[in-house]
Amino acid sequence: MNYFFNFEKLAYLRTPKAKGCILCSLRDGSPGVTDTVVYRTEHTAVSLNLYPYNPGHLLIFPLRHVEDIRELHREERESLNAAVDRALTILDSLYTPSGYNLGFNMGLEAGASIQHLHMHLIPRYPRELGIAELLGGKRVLVEDINRTRERLLAAFAHVRIE
Repeated sequence: MNYFFNFEKLAYLRTPKAKGCILCSLRDGSPGVTDTVVYRTEHTAVSLNLYPYNPGHLLIFPLRHVEDIRELHREERESLNAAVDRALTILDSLYTPSGYNLGFNMGLEAGASIQHLHMHLIPRYPRELGIAELLGGKRVLVEDINRTRERLLAAFAHVRIE
């Protein structure tokens, strides 16, 4: 089954959000928050993006609430980098993308709709742009997010990066 998602980022950014930080709520297992975490360490979590551009679109974030990359402690930065390495290895194995977009958005004007620092890791493929994107301003998601989560949970449980 294919899904159509409308990615009107500006409208999304302007929509009032629930009180508190969604990534802190996710970290804490708060009731009413969909658990999208596929991997966790002492300092870092890896989560599916609820509004993915492609299957395997991940958010990698420090468990401690910080808003600026310069606030990270050495251990948090090392943990974040190790999680990125592990995620890339797993996504290469499961989805064989042609490339990746990786990046942080810091500040609302930069696209940071969540004020808790997080890195987007987006698998990219040749010829992604389709008719739905061109005509409707929508993205076609080719894998159900629940299936993506199942696949990634299993992979993170078995892949080790030394």
